[in-house]
Amino acid sequence: MTVIGARLKRRGDGPGPAGEFAWKALAAIMLVNGTLGVFAPRVMMRSLGVRPQLQPGMMYALRMFGIRTLFIAIDMIRFPAEREQSLREGIVVHATDAGAALTAAALGQLAVRPALLVTGLSTVNTILALIGARAYRRCRS
Repeated sequence: MTVIGARLKRRGDGPGPAGEFAWKALAAIMLVNGTLGVFAPRVMMRSLGVRPQLQPGMMYALRMFGIRTLFIAIDMIRFPAEREQSLREGIVVHATDAGAALTAAALGQLAVRPALLVTGLSTVNTILALIGARAYRRCRS
């Protein structure tokens, strides 16, 4: 058990309602998107305006995205003592996803509407990860 895990268990305090909501909402979003990426990449492709029959290689990328997303979400659920670390990783992952979607739109590799959808979702995920990580950092200090 890490220092934060021992401290939370001993003191009985936690990240507070905002921190609890943030990590749970983020984990739920990540579980859904990760599962779709791994098991139904064609569904995700169509929602992004990508035609699977024209760009079949995109399924590989979505599966990589999906498994990474699933592992982070599962870690947040299974390892409460390590949740702050998972949330900090989520900040980097989701901010990078948002930047990649904007870049893809700017380069004409992704239509503007789906790019804005991905950017918006990734930005929401980044904000949830920031809120959660900040709440866990506060209860550690």
